Amino acid sequence: MQILGISSRINHPEFGKGVVTNVTSKHYWVTFIESGLETIDINSEFDIIEAAEDDVDTVSFAEVESSLVQILKRWSDASEVVHIADKWKGGKLILEPGDSNLKSSEVPIDTFFHKITMVRDRLRVMEQKINSSNLEEQEKIDLQQYITRSYGSLTSFNVLFKLKEQQFVGQRSK
Repeated sequence: MQILGISSRINHPEFGKGVVTNVTSKHYWVTFIESGLETIDINSEFDIIEAAEDDVDTVSFAEVESSLVQILKRWSDASEVVHIADKWKGGKLILEPGDSNLKSSEVPIDTFFHKITMVRDRLRVMEQKINSSNLEEQEKIDLQQYITRSYGSLTSFNVLFKLKEQQFVGQRSK
């Protein structure tokens, strides 16, 4: 089966004459004179008016982008965008010492939240590295339990997260 390149011209029995504008592993995107843009299966029945001789990449940009995002999430310490809950935006964290003679300290809550999410991201990377390591199974389990307990220790900060699915989750009771 010949794979057509972008700019190939075809005549489809249902849609008429058109030009291939994109190629994926399973479909042609064809702009037809009469019906506009349609997606048709690569195996569809149609007549080739003129085949473009371009090298054809049978993977679309969207498929490449999706694959790359999945790889980066799994194997890098690139973090997802995590938003602080609206009520905390622009706020500050005030630390008051027990001794009234000492000065209190203020930290922008956005800065504090960023540091909390970085701890979370680094724990996730550590978890992935443990899972893919050559450690014995029992050692992996032991280290995973420490990480789970660390997440549990950080659940107090869940109030800062805008989205519940991005919050810390510790050990769940069974």
